Amino acid sequence: MSDSDAPGGRESPGIRTDPDADADAEVETDADPDPNPGFTRPRSSSLKSEVEAEAAAAAGTGIDFAKVFQALPSPVMLLAPDLTILNANRAYVQISGRGLEELVGRFLFDVFPDSPTEEASGARTLRTSLERLLATGERDTMALQKYDVEVPDRPGVFEERYWSTVNIPILDADGRVSLIAHRVEEVTALVRARKAAARTPGAQHASLTTLSHEDAMTADLLTRSQELQELNEELRKAHARTHEVAVTLQRAMLPGTALPRHDFAAVRYQPAASFLNVCGDWYDLIDLDEDRLAAAVGDVVGHGLEAAGVMGQLRSALSAAIRATGRPADALTTLAQHAHTVEGALATTAVQAVIDRAAHTVTYSCAGHPPPLLAHPDGTVELLDTATDPPLAASDDTIPRTQATVSYTPGATLVLYTDGLIERRGEDIDQGLNRLTHSLKHHHALPPEPLADAILTDLVPAPRRGPDDDTALVVIRL
Repeated sequence: MSDSDAPGGRESPGIRTDPDADADAEVETDADPDPNPGFTRPRSSSLKSEVEAEAAAAAGTGIDFAKVFQALPSPVMLLAPDLTILNANRAYVQISGRGLEELVGRFLFDVFPDSPTEEASGARTLRTSLERLLATGERDTMALQKYDVEVPDRPGVFEERYWSTVNIPILDADGRVSLIAHRVEEVTALVRARKAAARTPGAQHASLTTLSHEDAMTADLLTRSQELQELNEELRKAHARTHEVAVTLQRAMLPGTALPRHDFAAVRYQPAASFLNVCGDWYDLIDLDEDRLAAAVGDVVGHGLEAAGVMGQLRSALSAAIRATGRPADALTTLAQHAHTVEGALATTAVQAVIDRAAHTVTYSCAGHPPPLLAHPDGTVELLDTATDPPLAASDDTIPRTQATVSYTPGATLVLYTDGLIERRGEDIDQGLNRLTHSLKHHHALPPEPLADAILTDLVPAPRRGPDDDTALVVIRL
């Protein structure tokens, strides 16, 4: 963004600014607009109640938080998700050498461009940290960072500066990043003193006499933290590569999400945002004969490449079993016995259903899996939970599993899913199941493809954070 494109001097929506650096500043943030205004995204009840409780507590204290922000001894700047500067406290204004009117409303990297030297990486490293925060919704702490700053009123002249930085997300009630608190501590003097001592033989003792013992230790730790940050970045890259491989492997083992022969069905798969939670879910759709369709979803307990491998084995085994038996209970009994021979298959959950279009029935069996939902044409939603047995390899698998059969009216909708769709941290799973029931009741008349999108919009966390677990979804119009 050039200076001519930068929104310098303008007021950001919902932000009141005062050009006087010593004046109190207030920040008011509007909620992010819903990217799908036709659908309702329910808020996580626990997060919403927590935000409301904090707001109520703040209102009850009578504390002027704008004055508190300005009085903070640490330099803090507030950024919008698009990295526009919204506000800065007095300490930040002082350390940056720029007035508040030079900061507010401008793109961060227009105000603080990187030094033109080849080795300069401060802006790139900071941008990576901020993008990581926006993607995960989690605090990102940067180690010692060299970020040269352009000298005010001297364009093109950069001064060597060193910073210790923490980027802190401020989430709205939907769990999306609405603000970023960018806190910095300048450590340039300590780094310069440490470098001078290292460059001059025999001068280390003399240098340390100009620093307190605590400052000398701090300078040494900051130097070492640079090495740790570089190592941490390499680990992040390695995890990202492993995540990509695991997702690619899983997608290769699942049927395609485009089903031209099954225009009455829609499937969705969303991998977890976190490397630690990816690749345990699967889904399947199989034509058993002209009138019968088999549909299944499952969830392996483990994560990563190992879980993807186990998932592939179990999905193939269940596909073969349902083709051979045609009965969901028999297929899951066979799969449970097979699971004892597959390392990592313990406690896997699955549901298998067979739809008979001639008889207008759905026969199903669950192995410790969340129950399918059947939405009738009048909008009532039925929970299919009368044929539920323990997960695979978690009980005596010589005992036959149960199955149940329900009738449907043409135009009904069957929904199968994995627990990533309904489970949320710190929340009872029944709350998520109620959200899914409400969403299906509200959108049941939509065709399968838009219905699948509507359900994901209603239940899956905001895109900036991504889901905590894999999510598989199968929607079938009966």
